[in-house]
Amino acid sequence: MKQILSTITLFLLLQVTHAQAAEVVTLTQTACQIIEAEADMQHYKADRADACEAVNEKTGELRLQKATALRLKAGDYIFRVSNKDVPYALGFWLRGVGLSRYTLPSVSGGGLHTGDTKDYRVRLEAGEYRYSCPLNPTPDYVLFVD
Repeated sequence: MKQILSTITLFLLLQVTHAQAAEVVTLTQTACQIIEAEADMQHYKADRADACEAVNEKTGELRLQKATALRLKAGDYIFRVSNKDVPYALGFWLRGVGLSRYTLPSVSGGGLHTGDTKDYRVRLEAGEYRYSCPLNPTPDYVLFVD
């Protein structure tokens, strides 16, 4: 019995240590954009997703050219995503680019209401990724993993 308890304790300790080892990447969504990606941020107003589609059609390409690419090392991450002030539910989607979309790790989810924050855990491998909110919608921001 002592052996079983010791094994369970060790397993739980390893799980907690592994959970603590994940680096947290904080991302904040406002209407039509993720703040941390756009250093030269404009503040857009949108009460519906189609308003952001119109904004992105006009400004998205230029904003992506100016956006800061996120660069990370391969490993465990928690993407902590917040809905700062968007009056409708948002989400988050991180995925590989092109064919690597099928081979690289991906994480997604929704239900981020105004003021909510959710964590998205993922183990990133080397490659090129995109992250965005299809529900907001935002541009497809760039993430490089070494």
